[in-house]
Amino acid sequence: MTKLNQLDAVLFDLDGTLIDTASDFIRVIKLMCDKYGHLVPSDTAIREQVSAGSRAMVRLVLGDVLVDSLGDEKLLAYRQEFLDLYEQNICVDSRLFDDLDELLRTLEHHGIAWGIVTNKPKYLAENLLDKLNLAERCAVLVCPDDVRNTKPDPEPMFLAVKRLNEKLSKATQPNNCIYVGDHIRDIQAGNAAGMMTVIAGFGYLSADDKEKLATWQADKVMATPYDLVQFIKGLL
Repeated sequence: MTKLNQLDAVLFDLDGTLIDTASDFIRVIKLMCDKYGHLVPSDTAIREQVSAGSRAMVRLVLGDVLVDSLGDEKLLAYRQEFLDLYEQNICVDSRLFDDLDELLRTLEHHGIAWGIVTNKPKYLAENLLDKLNLAERCAVLVCPDDVRNTKPDPEPMFLAVKRLNEKLSKATQPNNCIYVGDHIRDIQAGNAAGMMTVIAGFGYLSADDKEKLATWQADKVMATPYDLVQFIKGLL
């Protein structure tokens, strides 16, 4: 278990951890299914795939058999259509998870930086944060566009710490940071960087994920946003 000497920063995954974006993805997938005459997946099935990324959600639209029969070029075209539809209405229902604005304000009050390390494309992440009035509050945003190796590689985590130090003129180390995420790759990346890792048990976890959380080797599991708030408040 990682022990913090001091808490310098809290970093979050984006979808399913800091922001509840599932409703907007559900709407886009239903639009595409209607357009192509495909069976619409359940809201639960869509929600469970959000953290797996756009390719996984396109697979929900098309079905495994069709996806496996398509060439890369055709599949990329479907993926781009999905991303374009999402971008057009990126923040209709998306919002911070309950209680997490309180957590962000508490961190800010105590001078603790918070930021985001996500596998969401940068143009979408920046757009979403801007619409939620979080862009100016977020001390660092690291996306796939910024690195060669995305999560579960620790490169994005190290870059986030580097940028925090440059921005805030601090000497923060990864072992003084917490990383919160709802996917196994989040925990793998945080662990590989030497951060304290916390699973957002309220995020987009499948039933299978929930059965295997112990194997992810996170330092903590938080069942609700409120639990996460209370845990981090206890460290301040």
